[in-house]
Amino acid sequence: MDKRQFLAAAVSAAASIPALAQSEAPAAAPSPFGGGNTAHGLRGPALLTVTGPRVHANRKPFDPMLDVMMAKQKLSFGPAHAFDYGLLSAMPSTTIEPTLEYDKKVHRLQGPLLLDVLKAAGANGDRYRLVMRGIDGYSPVIPVSHAAQYKFIVATQLDGAPIPLGGLGPLWITYDADRFPDMAAKPLEERFALCPWGAYQIEMQPT
Repeated sequence: MDKRQFLAAAVSAAASIPALAQSEAPAAAPSPFGGGNTAHGLRGPALLTVTGPRVHANRKPFDPMLDVMMAKQKLSFGPAHAFDYGLLSAMPSTTIEPTLEYDKKVHRLQGPLLLDVLKAAGANGDRYRLVMRGIDGYSPVIPVSHAAQYKFIVATQLDGAPIPLGGLGPLWITYDADRFPDMAAKPLEERFALCPWGAYQIEMQPT
């Protein structure tokens, strides 16, 4: 082999090393949560994210780049459980008919019980308080016992139709104030102070 042939062979061998190493390197295991802040198992965009120490996670922790609205509201969390509209709509539904403060009329609201949503996220337990956040930053806080006592729901429908973004939806965490004497005794404009419309995140905090 002359010098020219030797150099050509050496260059060819060196060029093949990265390709060989790449083909032999084990493939990285795919994330069980998908890419970015995408939640595993959802068919539509996540509408409600439940965070806390006991949730069964289906999405990655908070990402300040992708979770921009959450970042602006100073949130941070570990692996969380997210729901899309389909998952919430498929859960057993409860119907309530409260008088609403906005037009002082009775309206029909439907959606799963808040406690059922928490259980579906794996967030069981009574010694927690719920920080419920709306897209406008409003964040009322209630104990889990309050959600049970007043039978809070995550409303997905208003008068038989999905609740639009820009109105009270897509999700409204609320209850039937008319059914509970202590709440019905309050002025109408005060009955829903603990009910965030446009709800998108629930944080479980140990008490």
